[in-house]
Amino acid sequence: QLSGSAFTCPRSTNKRSWLFRILPSVSHKPFESFDQGHVTHNWDEVDPDPNQLRWKPFEIPKASQKKTDFVSGLHTLCGAGDIRSNNGLAIHIFLCNTSMVNRCFYNSDGDFLIVPQKGKLLIYTEFGKMLVQPNEICVIQRGMRFSIDVFEETRGYVLEVYGVHFELPDLGPIGANGLANPRDFLIPVAWYEDRQVPGGYTVINKYQGKLFAAKQDTSPFNVVAWHGNYTPYKYNLENFMVINAVAFDHADPSIFTVLTAKSLRPGVAIADFVIFPPRWGVADKTFRPPYYHRNCMSEFMGLIKGHYEAKQGGFLPGGGSLHSAMTPHGPDADCFEKASKAKLEPERIADGTMAFMFESSLSMAVTKWGLKTSNSLDENYYKCWEPLKSHFTSNSR
Repeated sequence: QLSGSAFTCPRSTNKRSWLFRILPSVSHKPFESFDQGHVTHNWDEVDPDPNQLRWKPFEIPKASQKKTDFVSGLHTLCGAGDIRSNNGLAIHIFLCNTSMVNRCFYNSDGDFLIVPQKGKLLIYTEFGKMLVQPNEICVIQRGMRFSIDVFEETRGYVLEVYGVHFELPDLGPIGANGLANPRDFLIPVAWYEDRQVPGGYTVINKYQGKLFAAKQDTSPFNVVAWHGNYTPYKYNLENFMVINAVAFDHADPSIFTVLTAKSLRPGVAIADFVIFPPRWGVADKTFRPPYYHRNCMSEFMGLIKGHYEAKQGGFLPGGGSLHSAMTPHGPDADCFEKASKAKLEPERIADGTMAFMFESSLSMAVTKWGLKTSNSLDENYYKCWEPLKSHFTSNSR
């Protein structure tokens, strides 16, 4: 049995699956320390930085220079909280160019929400396999073993949450339908392998923020049948049912929440996964782009494809931005000027684009890799707001 919750959790939140294996997963040599790479949970590597931060597209290593698979290509960008107390999150970037061969990975610390941006992922799991392409996401829940094949230079984002699981947000007055519908979430296609590995199969485990590895003689994907409700799953972002303001003013971006990982405080999340998909804008007497904002939450944004409406230049696919708690942010000067003068007619917004946000109630710290080693930080980000000018006249009505 693989348990994703305490035995005594209420039935509505109890998560477990029974796996019928050719050989039990306990059949392995002892775990030993493994190369940590750029994975960390040390949130005090560098001093805090309250500035608006933006990263250019993270560079993918060339296979001709260094073969890098999903695990060796994981880079922790920022995070907060404490793994041992099961409270917190981390945001990682994965940059890889080769498949995982005779090795798999599982996370004892939390769930992985994986957002591929460039290149598709063929993910083998104990529950079967699934193909995840850009504009799709997948969730590999805590303790589930998986291996990833890639077919080109590949890049994407990972949101990791400790001690809680992702779930659909409550809909409240929206009613029974809307946002991400349960019917559109898919579990892996049935598959298993009964394979001996004479040279040894490597099982890599992330435990208390550190990486460990153990050898075994067989593939871990030897599950011939299973039943339960604790599984990996994927979702196509095109299936999101968008809800928007149809009269005037803005609805808050929480109406675009796909999945949430709740904290103990009602209405407050450890992390939300939010998207900004193609939609209609029809609000009258309204500045339609995202509003200028100071927020008690931390907001990391990424771009899968296209051009984000509030920043047509500078914020590029494969890059990202972080606006920390109470740090002001909003549309750049060019977006403000155009939107302020635009005729308010029904218009399509974000066609060909998919931006997303990892939002958290925790105040996130950026790692040394994020601020320095990645060489991707945009030092000129603040300049996109410098051309903003006052249009106020005291006698206008």
